[in-house]
Amino acid sequence: MKNFVHNGASINVAAPAGGVTSGGGVIVGALFGVAATTATEGEPVSLAIVGVYELPKLGTAVIAAGGLVSWDATNHRCDAPGTGRYPIGAAIQAAGNGAGTVKVRLDGVSTVAAS
Repeated sequence: MKNFVHNGASINVAAPAGGVTSGGGVIVGALFGVAATTATEGEPVSLAIVGVYELPKLGTAVIAAGGLVSWDATNHRCDAPGTGRYPIGAAIQAAGNGAGTVKVRLDGVSTVAAS
């Protein structure tokens, strides 16, 4: 079909304030993605918005397998859902207290900070 653009697994955006690091999570508007490269503010960067990624997590957060995962944009890490955090997907395996990372299946849909 002539109006197809691409499959949407990744998007190209300008890196937000503070820039991004390859493999790091980032919120751009209503989208969450994982940066494919390191980029300074304003530089083009590709963000993966679907797939499974191992991301940093608040060490004391307890997330069950299949549990919802949110992004803490202030501290640049995953956490359990809560006020001010952006829903981004679901854990594919449990990540309990003391774990510094969580494997997340990204939803690939728009997100907004929970109130």
